Amino acid sequence: MDFGLVDKKAFVGGASRGIGKAIALELAREGCDVVIASRTMTDLEQSAQEISEATGRTIIPIAMDATNTEQVDRVVAEAAERLGGLHILVNSASLPGGSADAIGPIDTVNEDSLLSDFDVKYVGALRCARAAIPFLKEQGWGRIVNISGGNGRTAGNLSGGARNVSMVHMTKTLAMQLGRFGITVNCIHPGTTRTERTPGLLEARAAQLGIPVSEVEAHDFAPDSPRGNHICRMVDGSEIGYLTCYLASDKAWAVTGEVIAAGGGTGAAVYY
Repeated sequence: MDFGLVDKKAFVGGASRGIGKAIALELAREGCDVVIASRTMTDLEQSAQEISEATGRTIIPIAMDATNTEQVDRVVAEAAERLGGLHILVNSASLPGGSADAIGPIDTVNEDSLLSDFDVKYVGALRCARAAIPFLKEQGWGRIVNISGGNGRTAGNLSGGARNVSMVHMTKTLAMQLGRFGITVNCIHPGTTRTERTPGLLEARAAQLGIPVSEVEAHDFAPDSPRGNHICRMVDGSEIGYLTCYLASDKAWAVTGEVIAAGGGTGAAVYY
């Protein structure tokens, strides 16, 4: 299927590694030129080189702190100038795993860490959207995809769950405001996702369980496991990228203001 993304211009936040990097790679494979942004320029430069070599597209790394409004405005404007326009914004920035001391239980939650987590994930995405929207309006065509997280549907993580729920609300609100300008806004809830960080996490989990690394995935992703899903394996970062490409495409006009879970199916709850 032709997604109609050839020569589209995309900005992906939180793309030096992990899910953001995987999304940038798949957008480039579909023909997009991409600015990738995060705090660490060294990681960005390496990722930009890897994606460019794999796809032949223009990949531009620009360091950005999503908590700094002035910097976000400047970087998004620079991205639009260097790309020659802007069609797609993907908000994927977050603190890895959320703030460790903002998870809970409630008597140990550090309020400053909780606010910091929201400042990066929710307010950071809001800053990026606000900066990008004028450029999307200029095109008369735009896509915003917010990467949230499956724990927004599961109680327990006071930081990650709450910040991910807030992303859903922002998604619907922006979709209502922007549809008349030819801009759609959607949200993806990834679950546990395979990225370049996964081998180390599997090793740590194997040590915790006292089993070989090769058995961890089968153990944790069995349907009857608390961490399990319906497909009995970890979702790959590329699969989040595929879904993002669809939502960013010319084929997805009918989908806006929606949240799509991409964790392989978890639990028995029915969402409708």
